[in-house]
Amino acid sequence: MSAHAEPEARYRIPLSRDRVLRAAVRLADEHGVEALTMRRLAEDLGAEAMSLYHHVANKGDVLDGILDLVATEIHETVEALDTPAAGAAWKQAVRRRILTAREVLLRHPWAPALFQTRSAAGPAVIRYYDGLLGLMRQGGFSYDLGHHALHALGSRALGFAQELFDPAAGGGSGAEVPPEMAEQLPHLTGMIAEIAHDDPDSTLGWCDDQAEFEFGLDLILDGLDRLRGSR
Repeated sequence: MSAHAEPEARYRIPLSRDRVLRAAVRLADEHGVEALTMRRLAEDLGAEAMSLYHHVANKGDVLDGILDLVATEIHETVEALDTPAAGAAWKQAVRRRILTAREVLLRHPWAPALFQTRSAAGPAVIRYYDGLLGLMRQGGFSYDLGHHALHALGSRALGFAQELFDPAAGGGSGAEVPPEMAEQLPHLTGMIAEIAHDDPDSTLGWCDDQAEFEFGLDLILDGLDRLRGSR
């Protein structure tokens, strides 16, 4: 081995599952999850593509793994919060927990789509929901009302809104009604012409910007608080 090659070999970091998955997260953050391929991941790590399969089974395993890394980041971040949740304070504690989870997702904007498509919930997601339910229990929720609350929150519990549809998904340039359909859809046409979502740094979907997310979250939490009081 030459003197020039020896330092490179000496300081080369060996591959591990954690290193492979963290490199995949970086690629997804920078280029989108669609750009994440085994070949590109190997290039980023300075390794042969086949060597990755000693640490991950396939691309599906990579996607599950990076989603669990994000879920772990969410769980560890919200667990560091120190927010009282007894009695009426439950609502502020839950709100803060959910908006903190959203801050993590905004650093990984590809993650919500994966949460909707991957079938298995990893242990970090389950721990996150257990902690969320724990805050409700401190606020006086029965398990029955807590169960209803998690259903009402849906994906908002994890920090993003699952939209019914995306007007741009059909190949259009954005949220717009085709001119030939405007007369048939006067109310949607009027609404889309008036609304504007112009804060891309807070956006995780077509209508999932920070203002819309908090609007929906507060409606649900206010309703749950009234139910908590009546029971």
